[in-house]
Amino acid sequence: MAEQPKRVFPLPDLGEGLQDAEIVAWHVAAGDHVVADQPLVSVETDKAVVEIPSPRAGRIEKLLAGPHARIAIGTPLVAFTDGVEHDPGAIVGELAEAAPAPTPPPAPISTQPPPGAPRPRVAPAIRALAAARGVDLATISGTGPAGEITRADIERAAQARGTQVPSGAEPLRGIRRAMAQRMEEAGHAVVPATVTEEADIHAWPPDVPVTARLLAAMVAGCRAEPALNAAYDGPTQSRRLNASVHAGIAVDTADGLIVPVLRDADRQDEPALAAALQPLIAAARARRVAPESLRGATMTLSNFGSLGGMFAVLVVVPPQVAILGAGRIRPVVVETPAGFAARRMLPLSLTFDHRAVSGGEAARFLAAVKAALERAT
Repeated sequence: MAEQPKRVFPLPDLGEGLQDAEIVAWHVAAGDHVVADQPLVSVETDKAVVEIPSPRAGRIEKLLAGPHARIAIGTPLVAFTDGVEHDPGAIVGELAEAAPAPTPPPAPISTQPPPGAPRPRVAPAIRALAAARGVDLATISGTGPAGEITRADIERAAQARGTQVPSGAEPLRGIRRAMAQRMEEAGHAVVPATVTEEADIHAWPPDVPVTARLLAAMVAGCRAEPALNAAYDGPTQSRRLNASVHAGIAVDTADGLIVPVLRDADRQDEPALAAALQPLIAAARARRVAPESLRGATMTLSNFGSLGGMFAVLVVVPPQVAILGAGRIRPVVVETPAGFAARRMLPLSLTFDHRAVSGGEAARFLAAVKAALERAT
């Protein structure tokens, strides 16, 4: 007897240890006939909007999650009608057996481990998130590897406690929700310090690609002080120096901050960096940046000067140890060999995790960035 197709398709594993996703928009409705690989739904996770394709051809019986619902990986997403032949194609995830109820009850979140059982490791950022949400870690059984407590476990526990949105407010969604979580975790996990400097860029031509030039200078700084291009692990108090510079580029959008990653920036010259930045930033603003392009940054660049502001105390997102910021270019009267003169000056801010980077390393890095910017013409 031929194997019957399975009816219920769950939210597939999207990789990188992600635990859940938010429904952005359905592209099908109950009663629609779909083919394999046809987009079913767009979901948002880790600041990226991802289209989930149909794993088979068939007719949609029911959508099992509504718009803006936040569901865990493995939760039933859509049900197909019976009696349709399987249409081979590229499959994201696996079809699950039909369930008697469209949505299974949530996993227990308040079951304590057996007496005497060792407590799983809890990352400092997760511990900080639990404190911020008012969640007692002792009441949670983790769903991560080896019972590790994850961000999704904390959020589910907070929801189960009946956390209420204040009257007149609305819950953050999508990018803003992810941004709030990352910034909150970073604020609890990092020991920040900031140094500032100014670069004399009076000799720059008017049409210079500023972000590309800043990125090239950041690479020069990493070559001078590799400690800034590192990953720090708080629980083990260990540091890894990265062999390549994968630069996170902070992009302002109407929906919030997105940080796509330009990989191997240290292997490209300034024209190549400028050519690579343009489509990457455009994709971020159009919400079309691929999920893998949002992960793996080893250091971040924030060119906020085009919007306003000169110096800033920036936020370092672990496991990175530093972020470089560039402020508004402005004329400043400075002393030159020929006397006082107005020069175009570029403010620079470097915020670093003082657990992994010394003040001397930060100062030498920033001096190298300044020198690279002032050499460029």
